[in-house]
Amino acid sequence: MLAGATALFVLVMLLFALVMLRPAWAAKLSPTRWIVLGGLILPAVVLTPLLGFALVTGERLLPWQAADPIRIEAQAQQWQWRFRYPGVPGVETVNVLHLPAGVPVDIAVTSRDVIHAFWIPRFAGKIDAIPGHTNVLRIQADAPGQYQGLCNEFCGTGHTGMHFEVVVHPSASFAAELARPDAAGKAMP
Repeated sequence: MLAGATALFVLVMLLFALVMLRPAWAAKLSPTRWIVLGGLILPAVVLTPLLGFALVTGERLLPWQAADPIRIEAQAQQWQWRFRYPGVPGVETVNVLHLPAGVPVDIAVTSRDVIHAFWIPRFAGKIDAIPGHTNVLRIQADAPGQYQGLCNEFCGTGHTGMHFEVVVHPSASFAAELARPDAAGKAMP
């Protein structure tokens, strides 16, 4: 994308330099031709391949290879996050999200009160948590470790403290970690 933007910038600057250094040449072209050539054709020649590249690369980045991804429910409310793991009945964590490494996970995001936004900066874009509506975000953590997640939508006076910890476990030990009674932030409903 940077290379494409640079190419477009260089082409525009070359045209600008040509017009400044050879005004007689520029005067031969009608304003309509300048608009068509410089405003439509030149950007289309550069931006069309960039669009194709962005679409192909973006699809490659998405972890769509899993036929049956793990589903985790994330519920926001002022000023905390609750995570439920339907595959492991009776487990709910508060402000701690447990994920398996290398496995696509669908996060079903909703809210109990106002609009919030679920965001883990190291993994994916944000998605809104809207009362009465469920949005699904597919993410994949590649390596075990600890990361930070947060609410990225102003939701009231406690907004700045509305963050959560993301603990990524090796995929083989994910279920065992959730079953441990001392899992960080664990709360039984």
